[in-house]
Amino acid sequence: DVAAPSPQGPGQTPNPLFTFAGISYTGSVPPDTIGDVGPDHYVQAVNVKFAIWDKSGVQLKAPTNINTLGSGFGGVCQTHNDGDPVVLYDSLADRWVVAQFALAAQNYICVAVSQTADPLGAYHRYAFQTVGFPDYPKLAVWGDAYYASTNENGASAYAFERADMLNGQPASSVRFNVANSNFMLPADVDGSTAPPTGAPNPFYTFTDSSYWGGANDRLEIYEFHVDWTTPANSTFTNVTDLTLTPFTYTVCGYFNFSCIRQPSPGERLDAISEWPMHRWAYRNFGTHQSLVGNFAFDVNNNNRSGIRWYELRKTTGAWALYQEGTHSPNNLARWVGSIAMDGDGNIALGYSVSSRQLRPAIRYATRLTTDPLGTLQAEASLIEGTGVQRFSSNRWGDYSAMGVDPADDCTFWYTNEYYVSNGTNWQTRIGAFVLPECAP
Repeated sequence: DVAAPSPQGPGQTPNPLFTFAGISYTGSVPPDTIGDVGPDHYVQAVNVKFAIWDKSGVQLKAPTNINTLGSGFGGVCQTHNDGDPVVLYDSLADRWVVAQFALAAQNYICVAVSQTADPLGAYHRYAFQTVGFPDYPKLAVWGDAYYASTNENGASAYAFERADMLNGQPASSVRFNVANSNFMLPADVDGSTAPPTGAPNPFYTFTDSSYWGGANDRLEIYEFHVDWTTPANSTFTNVTDLTLTPFTYTVCGYFNFSCIRQPSPGERLDAISEWPMHRWAYRNFGTHQSLVGNFAFDVNNNNRSGIRWYELRKTTGAWALYQEGTHSPNNLARWVGSIAMDGDGNIALGYSVSSRQLRPAIRYATRLTTDPLGTLQAEASLIEGTGVQRFSSNRWGDYSAMGVDPADDCTFWYTNEYYVSNGTNWQTRIGAFVLPECAP
């Protein structure tokens, strides 16, 4: 269980094409590592900075405070630099979206949208006031809005007026709140094919019947239809529940941060198993639409974290479960997963991995569309850690990020955190890999 995975053969998880160092320790723990890839750039963010590289790994912009993006947000979004960053490439408009929250007497989600395809250029900047503390905001690209979710007195869902934001015009927002619900994620578009005109954005959460009630362990699918002409006509509706193979909600107990093992002198780490993991990745293949997602759970009822992943499909009618799988091939803990699908329908899942003998590492596993349903190939390593985290309240990064290169719609780009030496000075890594079977 300790050795790094060996190279994989044809049809199996490929080794990295290359990796390079991302942003290093900024003084914040955890980093909340996130990023995305565009035609010519990679943009990464952590708490509370962002940086930009070209796709050969040459840094074009050094780590910079997010609240200074462009010429600054103005108001609370400029005077506060509070974190939980989001980075997205909007493949439907060839633009970049960078966001975080600002916490003051009044709270905001701060969103910057690039004015051109160049993330180094100018941005349109927006400050959307929230009802409560917008914890853990996650944004997503859709045809009629940028959608967002927060932990805010239950699960809150927002729609931001994307068309006006792309043009630098004043933009409105619409909000719904579902009290006593687990956190939700909005669907985020990959590829150049937009969702069908007028299609609502599907949000989801996962629900353990023994904790949240109901008959089955399930995915709950909601649809957000926004009406910008008459916002009061907007709707947010639970349209279907999809039964999953039973699972045990949370690892080590609800919000018990002292969980994932590391070698000594490492502390136990937060499994972040309460919430679905970024992103809820969407593709429109024409013949069907697909969604892929993942979350961590207790795979052996003895506090070992593994990853449940799944794909939904829709042709006509409702979303249906096409496949699901549990990724836990040995006794190592796996968590903070991020999943995406390339233009051929192949899937890649990235994550952190650790044990009492293995220092936290960054690994990933893939599957071809022709593989048996619900299975992933043997994992590969992005980078193996040489240190452990200690003395930082058990908090590990709340998310990682798997994206697909829009230049070929085949190459996966992944970023996550790890340690070079023992302590709190985390590092991040960015890497790319491609399944050779994918046709650009």
